[in-house]
Formats: sequence, structure tokens, C-alpha cells
Amino acid sequence: MQQYDLIVIGAGSGGVRTARQAAAKGWRVAIAEERFAGGTCVNVGCVPKKLMSYAAGFPHLFELSKGFGWSWAQSPSLDWATLKRNRDEEIARLQAIYRRLLDNSGVHWFEGHASLESAHSVGVGETILSADRILIATGSSAWLPDIPGKEHLAISDVLFELPSLPKRVVVWGGGYIATEFASILNGLGSDVTIVHRGPHVLNRFDQESAQHLHDSLKQQGIRMCMEATIASVSQLANGYQVTLGDGETIAADIVFCAIGRIANTHSLGLDKLGITLDAHGNIVVNQASQTSVPSIYALGDVTGGAQLTPVALREGMNLIDQWFNDGRKPLPLDLIPNAVFSHPCYASVGLSEEAAREQHTEVLVFRSRFEPMDHSLGDFPDKVFIKLLVDARTDRLLGAHMIGEGAAEVIQGVAMAMACGATKSALDATLGIHPTVAEEWVTLREPS
Repeated sequence: MQQYDLIVIGAGSGGVRTARQAAAKGWRVAIAEERFAGGTCVNVGCVPKKLMSYAAGFPHLFELSKGFGWSWAQSPSLDWATLKRNRDEEIARLQAIYRRLLDNSGVHWFEGHASLESAHSVGVGETILSADRILIATGSSAWLPDIPGKEHLAISDVLFELPSLPKRVVVWGGGYIATEFASILNGLGSDVTIVHRGPHVLNRFDQESAQHLHDSLKQQGIRMCMEATIASVSQLANGYQVTLGDGETIAADIVFCAIGRIANTHSLGLDKLGITLDAHGNIVVNQASQTSVPSIYALGDVTGGAQLTPVALREGMNLIDQWFNDGRKPLPLDLIPNAVFSHPCYASVGLSEEAAREQHTEVLVFRSRFEPMDHSLGDFPDKVFIKLLVDARTDRLLGAHMIGEGAAEVIQGVAMAMACGATKSALDATLGIHPTVAEEWVTLREPS
């Protein structure tokens, strides 16, 4: 039996960060992974999705360029094989970097499925590892409902395996993954239909902002089947037939299902040790990231929190501070910026208007809709939308929402200001950079 100070199950962003930092502090560390270094984010999530999102944004840029005098002999066309090859090469490069970072840190890599043998031991194939502490960082996976034709549903991972661009696409779901995939495929040239049980996409986000994005996507040609669900999927000679709950049918070449994710706890041996799970199958942890077995910790998606890479990274750093810097106050996780990489992009930080009104007695709302300057030399209906929520009693910023190209880059700066305790008065005292979209944040004067 090989002895370690820490065994990490799962080589995603949170697991790798924690393993490397613990090894840098002098611990003997092992990490076990059955799929690929870097986890979902690097391989079938954030990174390849963002690359695909960039690709999907070019048709709009081509149209914009015409108003600025650009022309070409024939219309631009997408070479899917080139996109796929270049993207896959980049992902392979990043995988190698993750492995190299672990190797250079002295972390021992074990490839294969890992499961708990005891409160201090883990089995990886025929190998048994032992440690004072065990960290579970196995992430989450797409959930598929039990409907007729379930086997014909594709999860988000499949997008990165497709040999060609599908012509007809149905995306089932209205969360950020479904919205991103629908927007990306629409931008690349697919005919896309979103099927969602809610009245508009992104039900859990600020409602006004979500409706603005919904309308924009619809305007771009995405068909919206709202307050609907899929009852069954059947295979045809040339694709699939999707049957909705009301009996309507839709023909598709692929049906993506993005209606939820579940924690990757299968076959980890949690039941053997009596590790507590919540009603949704997530591992329950305390503020110190400990499970119901004190020597076993968990972080990231597997605990049911915000499913974002920076959250898992911070949870890992907080664990390192807890283990090596006794008494240090953990870095906060109550102000999480996020972005939906659709076209246009939707980014936000802080509270939605609905949550702000629930938590504060008087909320001031500042908003603006306007044409971005790069649209001024053509006929484009999309408007940039920004929305700022302020506590009327303290003048503190409660939330910020933006829809428009570059929104994620802009909101990161707003998030830094909010983390420093920014007030509306501080924004009013800030000089803008003219002419930019971002200057609108410091020129909002009257609540609406």
C-alpha cells in the first residue's frame, strides 16, 4: 500500500490546483483520474466551447464589415474539419500542460477509476493508496431524463466529436449551456430550435436581462418552443423525430439535452462509508469542505454549488489555506461573476433584480439600451443592454448585468469594483473612456 498525505480523486481544475499547491507545501500527493487531465472545463466545457463561440461570432463580423467598406469576391464559408482539427490540437496542448504541471509539482498520477476503500484509502484498479486526507473533486455530468428514445439524446460533450456541422438541431433546455450551444450552432449555420419548459431562456438569471437575450436570439432566427417539453425521440432514416408534450413534431439531425447536471458520485464507494448526500445526489460538505467522514473532503460541482471553474479553484485555495495557514479567513464565495457565451454575450455579477428586491427594502434600478458604435454603419437590430442595481440606503452596488459583445470582459472589471465595496457615487465619480460601450456604466444618472 502506497502512503500519501493527500489523495485527490478527479483531475479537473479544482482537484489539480489543490494537488499542486499541497505538493508545493511539501506534502506527498497522489491524484487519480479516469478520463483526462483538466476535467470538463478544459476538455469538453469552457475552453472548447469558447473556441466554438469565437468561430460562431465571425458571420456577424463579416456582415458588420460591409458597412465599413469591406467586400470579397465570394461569401465566406466554414470548413468544419479545419475548426475541429485546430480546436482539438489546442485541447491536446492544454491537456499536456496540466499533466506537466502535476509532474513538475511532484504529484503522482494514477490513471483509472478510483473508489473509496476506507476513510483513509482509495483503490485505483488493483492499486491501493492510503492517505491522511482524501479529496473528492469528480465534477458533474449531463443528466438525461427517462423518456422513450432516451438513447437518441446527445449530451453537450458530443458537440466536440461531430464530424460535420448538423443542419437541423434541437436543443432541449434553457440554462446557460443550452443557450450557449443553441447560439453557437445557429451562428455556425445550423437551423436551431430550443425547447424549454420556461417562458424564456435563463429562468434563474435576472428576468429582464434574460428576456432581452431571449428576444435577441429569436430575432437571429432561433426557433423558441417555450413552456414545452420533449415527450419522446424516435430515429428516422434521415435523422430523428422529436415529439413534444403537446404532440407537435420536429425533425432534427441531432437532439442535444441540456436540462440539468448531476454529481459524478457513481461507484465512488460513498455508501460504503456512509457519506451523506443531499436530495439531488450532491455530496454534503461543511464550511471546511469536509464530508460526513472528517478525513474526506469534497469541492466543486460534486458538492452541488455554483458549477464554475473559478469557484472550484477558490474552494481548493481555501482548503490549502485551511490546511497550511490555521486561522486564516477563507476567501469569500458570495460574489460570483458569470457569463453566458452566447451571441450577444450575457454577463453579470451580484444579485438579479428579483433577488435584490427580496433581500433589500429599497432598490434603485439603472438601465440603458443603446446601439453599439460598430453597428452604426449598417442595419442591425441588436441593442446593448446594461442594468445596475443599487441599495438606496447604503449606495452599495448590488448587481450588474450586461448583454452585448465583450460583456464578459466588461463585467470582470465591475466585479472587481464590487469586491472592493464600490458605491454608485464611486461610479459617478469615475471618468469614462470615450467612445466605448463600457463608459455607460459611469454615465448612468437617473434610475428608471
